Amino acid sequence: MAEILQKDGTWVFDGDALRLTPGRDKNVGLLRRELGELVVPLGALAGISFEQGKKTGRLRLRLRDGADPLLHATGGRLTEPHDPYQLTVESDRYGVAEYFVDEVRGALLLDQVPTDPVDGYLLAGPAVPLAVSAGDGTAAFDGEHIRLEWNWKTEDAKASAGPRTLALTDVVAVEWQPAAGLENGHLRFTVRHAPTKAPPKYDPNAVELWGFKKDPLMALVAAAVQARLPHPAAAIDVRTTRDVRPETPSSPVGSAEDGHDALLRRLRELGELHRTGVLTDEEFTMAKQAILKRM
Repeated sequence: MAEILQKDGTWVFDGDALRLTPGRDKNVGLLRRELGELVVPLGALAGISFEQGKKTGRLRLRLRDGADPLLHATGGRLTEPHDPYQLTVESDRYGVAEYFVDEVRGALLLDQVPTDPVDGYLLAGPAVPLAVSAGDGTAAFDGEHIRLEWNWKTEDAKASAGPRTLALTDVVAVEWQPAAGLENGHLRFTVRHAPTKAPPKYDPNAVELWGFKKDPLMALVAAAVQARLPHPAAAIDVRTTRDVRPETPSSPVGSAEDGHDALLRRLRELGELHRTGVLTDEEFTMAKQAILKRM
């Protein structure tokens, strides 16, 4: 087992997983404190590094694409104090940090953990129910419904419709964007059959964020919703299937039989994805119909 204890937090590696516990130092971001201890399975890791500085260094974890709903929902935009996959290391603990890195890298090599993207989340995401108030509203999520309520700072055009409740089954995407410079941030939900290009200030499916202290906590809501949406890899799979086009008359002889076998294999794969819950009933039906039409 390898362990490193710092004011910024404690990281422990037992050979199978890393436990990341935020510290109580004033520099620890609010999001990390609210998120609490994270357990990262070894199979979710793509790498680990340690960067030395004059006074402090930094341990960094790199996760495989698609392994963590928090990273997917925030698009890699978490800043240093809020990023749970970074740890500030004091200079007198550089040797411990290097030993920690060697232990994790050795386990990755021994277990032959690949670095390619995954097709299912390996971390569970934040627990529900949870509610966060920031910017021009409050976002609450109970695992099935998202409720958006507005405050006195909300633009009249958006607040006039009153509180909004979105069923998770109607949400196709979620995005958290922090405020940067003169640009405000947002927590936005993309609703099925209701696309909008309105700025978050006027979008009834978005909370506008201005860069205040509690804004990063909206990323927890985004991650909790993302963890319960179909994995992005499954969504890409379905879109690819929908875009299949019939063979043209100029296809060479024999390609029809090969294509038929491939489509049968694809049907079996879709059935397995549906049985394991990766595809919803609607997504499975649409994908299956596209293949049957081609056959």
